[in-house]
Amino acid sequence: MRVLSRRDLVEPFWHDVAPDVVIGSLEDDAALVRLCAGAEVVVHAAGLVKARSRAAFEAVNIAGARRLATAANNDAHVLLISSLSAREPELSHYSASKRGGEDALAQRLGQRLTIVRPCAIYGPGDRELLPVFQAASILPVLPLLSALGRVTMIHVEDAARQISALAARSPRGQTISLCDGRFGGYTWRELMVEAARASGRTVICAPVPPFLLKAIGITNDFMAVLGATPMLSSAKVRELLHPDWCLSESEGPAGLPAARYSLQAGFAETVRWYRAAGWMKH
Repeated sequence: MRVLSRRDLVEPFWHDVAPDVVIGSLEDDAALVRLCAGAEVVVHAAGLVKARSRAAFEAVNIAGARRLATAANNDAHVLLISSLSAREPELSHYSASKRGGEDALAQRLGQRLTIVRPCAIYGPGDRELLPVFQAASILPVLPLLSALGRVTMIHVEDAARQISALAARSPRGQTISLCDGRFGGYTWRELMVEAARASGRTVICAPVPPFLLKAIGITNDFMAVLGATPMLSSAKVRELLHPDWCLSESEGPAGLPAARYSLQAGFAETVRWYRAAGWMKH
């Protein structure tokens, strides 16, 4: 296995793997050529999830994908790990850039490409949902971001297992979405209650008026102008308030390994990891 990385891999997640590390980035054409040389399957999982501008998203998620496609100039099967948000490119610069990356690779690779759209991924090592679990462990009242919205979820190990199966099976020319098997998704109330339960608590949930979330997003947009890179931007608020992040069964292929983690088990395991790593207090 060959991996592109900006630096040597010292993460504990790699303790039982000895990959051939190519030092470089998506801006380094020579490194990309070394990465793809002789490969039968290329998994493109790099991407930017927060940035100050549309141009910054596009530089990585579109231009970077295009460079990767150029480097994979043999008959390699390329798996692009995109995002379910690419289904709604009008919501944010992020979602538009993920769709743009899909289009750029499809144009260059054709049937050599498989597009994989995971839903919201959580689990050990994830920092994006960490504030949710931290809040659930200390606050008496948790916010409901949307009364109507439903969100599909998948534990990181289940996502990795399904992506590995796709790489081995080589179903070229498809767009495939991943989730934990609950295609109808979860309500925000279910997510908050399970996050609190994983922390050993019972909480009350209260709806957050959409205008308040939008106001926070606008405030953070101004912070971005000053040099910050906040996650909860106006664009991210639009993604969070989108009512339908569900899947139809036809969006996921038959034959992939079934998810091993239910939401309850996955959240509990995630909290145990956060606490062991010192990211959350016991």
